[in-house]
Amino acid sequence: MSWLNNKLGWGLPQFSKINWRLGLDLVGGTHLIYEADTSKISESDKNSSLEGVRDVVERRVNAFGVAEPIVQTQKAGEHWRVIVDLAGIKDVNEAIKQIGETPLLEFKEQGETALTVDQRKEIDTYNLSAETKAKDLLKKVLVPGADFSALAKQYSEDAGSKDTGGDLGFAKKGQFVPEFEKVLFDQLTDGKIYPQLVKTDFGYHIIKRLATKGTGDTLEVNGAHILIKTKSANDYAIGEWRGTNLTGKNLKKALVQFESNTNAPQVSLEFDAEGAKLFAEITTRNVGKPVAIFLDGTPISTPNVEEPITDGKAVISGQFGLTEAKRLAQRLNAGALPVPIKLVSQQTIGASLGAKALQQSIKAGLIGMAIVAVFMLAVYFLPGFLAVLALLIYAAVVLAIFKLSVFTPWPITLTLSGIAGFILSVGMAVDANVLIFERTKEELRRGKPTAIAIDEGFKRAWTSIRDSNISSLITCAVLMWFGSSIIKGFAITLAIGILVSIFSAIFITRQFIRLISNWQWTQHHRLYGVRRKTEQQ
Repeated sequence: MSWLNNKLGWGLPQFSKINWRLGLDLVGGTHLIYEADTSKISESDKNSSLEGVRDVVERRVNAFGVAEPIVQTQKAGEHWRVIVDLAGIKDVNEAIKQIGETPLLEFKEQGETALTVDQRKEIDTYNLSAETKAKDLLKKVLVPGADFSALAKQYSEDAGSKDTGGDLGFAKKGQFVPEFEKVLFDQLTDGKIYPQLVKTDFGYHIIKRLATKGTGDTLEVNGAHILIKTKSANDYAIGEWRGTNLTGKNLKKALVQFESNTNAPQVSLEFDAEGAKLFAEITTRNVGKPVAIFLDGTPISTPNVEEPITDGKAVISGQFGLTEAKRLAQRLNAGALPVPIKLVSQQTIGASLGAKALQQSIKAGLIGMAIVAVFMLAVYFLPGFLAVLALLIYAAVVLAIFKLSVFTPWPITLTLSGIAGFILSVGMAVDANVLIFERTKEELRRGKPTAIAIDEGFKRAWTSIRDSNISSLITCAVLMWFGSSIIKGFAITLAIGILVSIFSAIFITRQFIRLISNWQWTQHHRLYGVRRKTEQQ
């Protein structure tokens, strides 16, 4: 009792306040079936990948506070499925919303892509137009009294700094591309605008130096710019991205952070040991080339690799605000799916149907126990009465195990099939008593004293009880290993019932009978169902 009080934080009188963990078929809710696309997964990795999917979906459902979710995988022919039962959820759309779009995160590198003549012509035309636009904008900026910040907000195509009027914040040398940095640090003074366009891989820049602080190694410059983007061959390589082995399954954690120059929100990623090794290999062979980060099949960032990254950390710096960055980090932390899944079936089970099934199950259980009790009393009289008491204790112990299992890593969910297994175990619980009592009656007919006959009855019946229950437990183990979710629920409750029934028959009933066997009035053999006393053979 002290362990229970410490574990639960309260005393046994509040035991009734613990809620049962009831299945979908008893309380109603939503049943969802997702099909996993395992076409790109090797046969040997499919099972582990699906277990990864199950863990991810379960973490995501738990994060949203859905009560008692059940997430399991199932193979039907060549199809792998993830089955999600959300007890108490009546709205299918709400259930799907709770699960959300668990992301598929992939890192891809660029394949060899040969541009067509039309694509090259399109790039040249676009870049010529961008240069003309940038030159016209530069003229406006250089007009005395022109508002650089207002023009940046209106024309700049840099999403990270546009809203701040092009302000990039204070930065040290080494944080910008060389062409940009040379102008900002070496060719401008505070408050001045560079009178020429600066061309980089990003496009055409109009650069202004706002302020300076520090000297020497501590020198920092506050710059601002207006960017007019250009196109390159990378913009035509989206269809040519090829996958790497680095995916969301290697993700350790994701955090929101802010870029030091533009204060734009970013999402930092940290990989596990395997992911860090893969990322180092990818960045090493792609120095000077882009590596794309795909989320659910859509590229969200295509940064160029400037140098190999060996510490297992990356940054997603897409064009998104703080809200989108937080949501992305949350989705990635909730779990990046190792394989994509698609919702193929959804079903809502009404609470009224579940409540009716629960009432009928309880009624069936009570009737079953009553019939067993009447049979034991009619056939075995006094031992039968003691067996009924032991049966009540047995039922209380089993139900307590079901209820208290919610505090263990392996909570038991009661479904209709599980209740069927419990009701069946009630009959099996007195099966051991029947064997014991029949053996006891045989010893009494031989004329042995009551106490000795009882001990002999238990000893002679034990081997039969042991073997029959072991056989039943083996059957339960096979059902749990190979059966579907419904069969597993039946097998688990039946196995628990069998184990408790052995304890009930061998210990509880035996102690009851031993307790009264020395009382004078309990020596009459008729009280044990023996019609007449025969001579000892």
